Amino acid sequence: MRRYGKHTDEDDIRTRPGRRNTRPRTNIRPKHEDAAEGMVLTVDRGRLTCLVDDRIVLAMKARELGRKAAVVGDRVALVGDLSGKKDTLARIVRIEERRSLLRRTADDDDPYERVVVANADQLAIVTALADPEPRPRLIDRCLVAAFDGGLEPLLVMTKSDLASPDELLELYGALDIPYVVTSREELAAGGAADRVREHLEGRVTAFVGHSGVGKTTLVNALVPEERRRTTGHVNAVTGRGRHTTTSALALPLAGAVAEADGWVIDTPGVRSFGLAHIDPSRVIHAFPDLEPGTEGCPRACSHDEPDCALDAWVAEGHADPARLYSLRRLLATRERTEGD
Repeated sequence: MRRYGKHTDEDDIRTRPGRRNTRPRTNIRPKHEDAAEGMVLTVDRGRLTCLVDDRIVLAMKARELGRKAAVVGDRVALVGDLSGKKDTLARIVRIEERRSLLRRTADDDDPYERVVVANADQLAIVTALADPEPRPRLIDRCLVAAFDGGLEPLLVMTKSDLASPDELLELYGALDIPYVVTSREELAAGGAADRVREHLEGRVTAFVGHSGVGKTTLVNALVPEERRRTTGHVNAVTGRGRHTTTSALALPLAGAVAEADGWVIDTPGVRSFGLAHIDPSRVIHAFPDLEPGTEGCPRACSHDEPDCALDAWVAEGHADPARLYSLRRLLATRERTEGD
């Protein structure tokens, strides 16, 4: 069967387009100026639960973001179905600039950096005074990560009915860190939560601590049961209930009627807190009383060597010697294991 006439030319020939280069490519990405602003509450296997206005919206990351991942606490821009109804899915098209970042590695030799929380104002380090015993080196590492990431630390000591907090307070007294001491009876009665809440109102606070210190019990006392069940007990993929301490979860502070009233971010219990990503030269910024004394230090000074100018600065009375000791202890924490 003849498909063309007697006088054919190239314009008459129909060709099948190839699989490649069939559509024009461009580096210009859509601006999504009409995107709604939201906050990431939790991340579960590629699905992100976000708060948009007063609605809980399930979303996924847009392909145009590439490998950039959103984490709990991130401010994001979303498009698509923002109704929050069942079986709907929005799309995160932009991650806004972060004002703080809590990061960790699995250990000090692991080059892979894990972002735990974004945009938190402070880091509540929860430690028991006994059962289990305090781990000062883990506390030191959390402090270094907080100072490096732009978070203010808060030390929460539990189980004071089993041991005195005096030794731990003396160890960290020179750092001038706000702290709260609680007992098991106070946690059960709710009085401990009230004292902790005073430090949380109007702020976004990430809680960190290892298993058994009472972190989850404290977080449960700080967060309304109804909101915790709504935002945390639904698996974003299967729709079924799940235990939420396996991943970070942002929850509104009890009594909060607006976002500005405070947020609590519960994180999974940690066994280690690697600092491979930390530049030790940034830790000095958490010691404004010592930082001017570093002007006379040699280049790339570790602040723990014979030529360090901080020794003379402190000897001249510009700062408390205990502060210099605390700085050097924190700087040396990467050289020690957390159980030391």
